[in-house]
Amino acid sequence: MVGLRKASAYSKRIVVPFTRTSRKKNRAYIKMVPPQKIVKFTMGDEKLAKAGKLPYHLTVLSEEKIQIRNNALEACRQFVNRLMDENLSGQYVFKIIPYPHHIQRENKMLTGAGADRMQTGMQLSFGKSVGKAAIVKKGERIFIFELPNPKAVAFSRHLIKQIKAKLPGRIRVVESFNSPQKLAPSQ
Repeated sequence: MVGLRKASAYSKRIVVPFTRTSRKKNRAYIKMVPPQKIVKFTMGDEKLAKAGKLPYHLTVLSEEKIQIRNNALEACRQFVNRLMDENLSGQYVFKIIPYPHHIQRENKMLTGAGADRMQTGMQLSFGKSVGKAAIVKKGERIFIFELPNPKAVAFSRHLIKQIKAKLPGRIRVVESFNSPQKLAPSQ
């Protein structure tokens, strides 16, 4: 059985036009939109972040223009969320920023004996939709971590090193600290 093609077939390629759906029939080039594989885009306790109890921020940025498949983002999400939940037990916020909206397509070619009678070659070569991807430009955010202490920051940096293999292209991690705002006494 043939599965997905290697991500390198798509990750650093020029984005192919006409991969959109439309309400107008003559402008809808894609007939079937693949389902969204990312279940949740925000994990952890957002109430803590809004209350200012998660002052440490890690942001994962892209160093080059790439396409990230939705199954790669979902694999990173599952891995990070499971380990963060085990070790930090809800004392974090993890967000996935890019939304996979670009539909990838493929003109499937058969090889082997007898395959020459079954395919059309470059005739009708538009292809069928095989997946979705997020288009990320250089310097755009991919993931955001909001954490309570430096120990959690070190653990998150270790997780980022582990998920780096699941992402195409080069990434960079930016760390920032937002001190909790003290309320001024009312007069």
